[in-house]
Amino acid sequence: MSEEFGLLEPDENPGDEWEELDVSDTAADRIARRQDREFDEFRKRIKDTEQFKLQESVFDDATLAAIYKLVQDGYVDAFGGPVSTGKEASVFEALGGRAGERPESGARTADDAPGHPDREVAVKVYRINSSNFRQMRDYLEGDPRFEGIASDKKAVVLAWTKKEFANLSRARKAGVRVPEPIAVQRNVLVMELVGHADDRARRLSEVTVENPETAYGVVREYMRRLYRAGLIHGDLSEYNMIIHDGELVVIDLGQAVTVHHPNAGEFLERDCVNVANFFTRAGHSVSPDDLRAYVTEPEPDPTGEPESAQ
Repeated sequence: MSEEFGLLEPDENPGDEWEELDVSDTAADRIARRQDREFDEFRKRIKDTEQFKLQESVFDDATLAAIYKLVQDGYVDAFGGPVSTGKEASVFEALGGRAGERPESGARTADDAPGHPDREVAVKVYRINSSNFRQMRDYLEGDPRFEGIASDKKAVVLAWTKKEFANLSRARKAGVRVPEPIAVQRNVLVMELVGHADDRARRLSEVTVENPETAYGVVREYMRRLYRAGLIHGDLSEYNMIIHDGELVVIDLGQAVTVHHPNAGEFLERDCVNVANFFTRAGHSVSPDDLRAYVTEPEPDPTGEPESAQ
């Protein structure tokens, strides 16, 4: 099979080495160079800190760029030490910037006005290279919010980080006490710091629950509110709930799935078994079946009218 290939006609005046080129410095060039210098300085400053030396695997260049963007956008002013370290993510304390502050009700919001105290935040950094992305995919696949997610590790971890931010936002709107999500950038999540690095909130597994019946009432109500908001935690246990200043806070919502997920029933059953077993050991007998029935109980008709007989 033969084909004919045409050639482009050359321009009559293609130019030569003496052709004048515009190499003048533009405002965009100057801004880009300044940003490059600032990022290089930021990277050197972070790499000189003790937490980088201890957790160098967390701070690759892409992660440093994400943190730098959060600093530039005003969500983080100063980076602190680690609060917790895990295989898939590390959490650091930081000083929140003005963009991440939530002034008290009635406070003035002008830049030079009172009502903007320094606020400590938590910066959660997911490790792209060491995260168990296959397990993450089990929670992402089937979630209609993340259909078509790519199969490479980086794409999965970045989606997981956005998923946790979205889940925290939905949970708070549903009236569940979770850390307030503030910002997300690539594999870095900025959220409310519950407690302090030197006085961290304790996991439910680390404390003696003095009134297990009351605590259980709070947990099952949060589970029902999550369910009615279309979410199932998927890994709820005494290790993913913390106590601080008399508040029970649900954490680690990265794996939470919608009720439409194909494994939603299985995940909910596991949550109910974990919670029931913990509170039964704590002295308040709980049935997983009763808990599940409470969590999945339909919302009452807002009109107050009874359902018609079939």
